[in-house]
Amino acid sequence: MDNPRSPYASILWQYHAKAQYFACACLQKNGGHNVDRTPGGLLYLHEWNNLQYASSAAFLLAVYSDYLSTSNSKMACPDEAQLQPRDLLDFAKSQADYILGKNPRSMSYLVGYGTSYPIHVHHRGASIPSVSMLQSTVGCVQGYDAWYNRPQRNPNVIHGALVGGPDKDDGFRDDRSSYKQTEPTLSGSAPLIGLFSKLQSSYATPRK
Repeated sequence: MDNPRSPYASILWQYHAKAQYFACACLQKNGGHNVDRTPGGLLYLHEWNNLQYASSAAFLLAVYSDYLSTSNSKMACPDEAQLQPRDLLDFAKSQADYILGKNPRSMSYLVGYGTSYPIHVHHRGASIPSVSMLQSTVGCVQGYDAWYNRPQRNPNVIHGALVGGPDKDDGFRDDRSSYKQTEPTLSGSAPLIGLFSKLQSSYATPRK
């Protein structure tokens, strides 16, 4: 990018253009070609496990904010003359805030965080008691027949798991059979580690 004579310059500029296009679309500044959002402000990219996409997008925006800051650059979008790196980071923070409970349901979608979070997570290890409690093993068929449809909350809290999250209208059904919403994924939780680290360093109040 810094060396226009590089044989890879044209390819890198294509990546740069796509990164800016996506960032502008997330911030609703892309001339109408924007990423959908729920009424509560969450990026909505897919009906199945949307939060893995929202968390990844927020992480990428945080990374791109860093890139703009270190290169002393601003971002131009069709609907905005210039956006500052902080604009991207603030929006990434809004997505993290939504995930952690600042949303229409006041629910944390990160299991184990806060006072209200999913308790019927679609996860075999979370929804079946351990062998030490049952004093017997649970087979695959038995796990489904005896435990999948139980109305009781999961016996094990799978701390730190990010579930699929709400639908396009911020609605959420905390039910194991609603696996599009209650299934946790590593691809959803992993980007949050980088995002939370960045937000902690950028927004934390210094100790006196």
